[in-house]
Amino acid sequence: MIRAKRTATGKRRFPAKIVAAIDDAHYLWIRAGTDHRFIGIWAVVANGRVFVRSWYMKPAGWFEAFRESPFGAIKIGERVIPIRAVRVRSAPLLAAVDKAYAAKYTTPASIKYVRGFARGKRRETTTELTPR
Repeated sequence: MIRAKRTATGKRRFPAKIVAAIDDAHYLWIRAGTDHRFIGIWAVVANGRVFVRSWYMKPAGWFEAFRESPFGAIKIGERVIPIRAVRVRSAPLLAAVDKAYAAKYTTPASIKYVRGFARGKRRETTTELTPR
């Protein structure tokens, strides 16, 4: 079990070591609910918080599963950490996540995805991951 920090408003946050590990990793292993398997997705850190976006938005995918129930898990190394997924709607936070994707994923092959994540329905899938 990790010791989640709480902000002044009582929101839970990952410890700095976990945030740094997520920030350093190319992929984050995530599972929505308990019926799904772990899959690798792109994750970024903005304002010390962890965010993900869905590329495919499949009806049976992780994003839709989190819409039904916000609970799941991430895997860092061999460690499985229970999480809660929270949709993001704040314009300044969405802009910070756009910038975080552009700064982290810089290869020529990544540019298409970074641009796609910053527009329309994909941008609307922005989800913050917090510890449970």
